[in-house]
Amino acid sequence: MSKIFAFILVILLTLIITYPAQAFTCRNYNGHQICILSIKRSAKNHWEYRASVTVDGAKTPVELYNCRQQTLTRKDGKIAPFRPDNAGEVICSFFKKS
Repeated sequence: MSKIFAFILVILLTLIITYPAQAFTCRNYNGHQICILSIKRSAKNHWEYRASVTVDGAKTPVELYNCRQQTLTRKDGKIAPFRPDNAGEVICSFFKKS
């Protein structure tokens, strides 16, 4: 009887415990797999997004993506244009209204 009770208890505990879901948005773009880990839209400038992404598994820090000027502002303040191997085009195209 105690073995059956222990078995049922183990089954119930495995069903109750839930693991956090990782709802990453991943896209294949120009031969790279780009996943958006976190993204936040600017309240003041609706064309700007602060996002952290992974490009082919390499995580980037939170950077500012300006979809209007097609530029990326890095954490150190340097501004760079979008390139095929960064996530700027993916972020801006993902949130465009169709």
